[in-house]
Amino acid sequence: MIPVLAVQRFPPPQFTETGHLLPPLTGPLARALTLEYLDVAVLLAALALAAWLALRQRSRNWLATLGIFSLLYFGFWRKGCVCSIGSIQNIAQALGDPSAGVPLTVLAFGLLPLVFALLFGRVFCAAVCPHGALQDLMLIKPVAVPPWLEHGLRLLAHTYLGLAMVFAATGGGYIICQYDPFVPIFRFSGAMTLVVAGVALLVVGLFIGRPYCRFLCPYGVLLGLAARVSRWRVRITPDTCTQCRLCEQSCPVGAINPSTLDAPIRDAAADKRRLVWLIALLLVLLAAGLGLGGLAGTNLARRHRIVNLAERVHQEDLGLVADTTDASAAWRATGAPVADLYTAAQDLRRRYVLAGRLCGLWIGLVIGLKLITLAIRRRRKDYEADQARCIACARCYLYCPQELRRLGLPVPEAPPSALEGVVASDRPQAEAQSRS
Repeated sequence: MIPVLAVQRFPPPQFTETGHLLPPLTGPLARALTLEYLDVAVLLAALALAAWLALRQRSRNWLATLGIFSLLYFGFWRKGCVCSIGSIQNIAQALGDPSAGVPLTVLAFGLLPLVFALLFGRVFCAAVCPHGALQDLMLIKPVAVPPWLEHGLRLLAHTYLGLAMVFAATGGGYIICQYDPFVPIFRFSGAMTLVVAGVALLVVGLFIGRPYCRFLCPYGVLLGLAARVSRWRVRITPDTCTQCRLCEQSCPVGAINPSTLDAPIRDAAADKRRLVWLIALLLVLLAAGLGLGGLAGTNLARRHRIVNLAERVHQEDLGLVADTTDASAAWRATGAPVADLYTAAQDLRRRYVLAGRLCGLWIGLVIGLKLITLAIRRRRKDYEADQARCIACARCYLYCPQELRRLGLPVPEAPPSALEGVVASDRPQAEAQSRS
């Protein structure tokens, strides 16, 4: 992987004699290098401020304000580019092709949020990512997603991440950028199917907290893995948990793990047998992922233009097809040796098969470990934010009676049972009624 300085040195050519018109750009125009560095500085400042507001100040209002700024700056002003979510494709391509370069600004956008996740949790998701900020503004009345459905849908993001890395590492394209549902909204232009998809996600986001972030975002998978080992993290209660469950019901993304003090004691011998079977299943899933990933890589390779061209030229040389395509005719006009084309196509097939097998192993590993973690019950004394899933939005803080006491604010006198079943958006009104 070679970091490079990205700058447009020459203007695009003008075909004045032939009258040929260049196709319109689908992305923002190139900017001066100093402005690119300014974007990195703004990102770094926003990450530091989000960490301070979420973990030190514990302020939901200021985090929401920072989220609006990030939406306006990184979303509508910068038009979603450079994007931390898409930047991982540049890094994957450079890892797959050592000759490929990665602009320093793109590298910074890809790595800085991960570094902060290692230290402070997912503060990038809290108020820096424009995708998350846009969905946050749409959330009106969140409802809980059943745990079984939540765990199943989260596998989509892991699969998306694996496929995106396959395509990027093999030079097959940047599918994260190609199918981003919110960038067309930021740019007020784009394919109608993507606009419809983005609007549909926002409509779903009225009731389901951040559906794209939870179930589709490939970068969120990496942030979650980094946040699992974060040194500092969100702590709901400042000292002692009173088991009131108000924080659990306030979380819009279902990222709070309940206390297990009242959970029934399970048979230890049965748990051990279950764990052995799940480990055996994990090995089966890894083997299946290895085989199916190789087959998928072979099929995906045919989508690459060089592999597709080589197969077409081969069919034409064998007389299996009567006519030529524009691509094959243009290639033949270059006079390049056909052996070189076949060699390049064969090399790409090998890379796709290898990447497909790695992707299959990744998906098998994710499914297997998910089943194992669901089968293992951890002992928890308090209600705690899940380090991997918590987006550090700070919504749960002011629903904790201990936090209210710390701030010197009035604490609801109603027992927790009186507030059970009240959705998070209606809870302040219910608490006010209980105090009156």
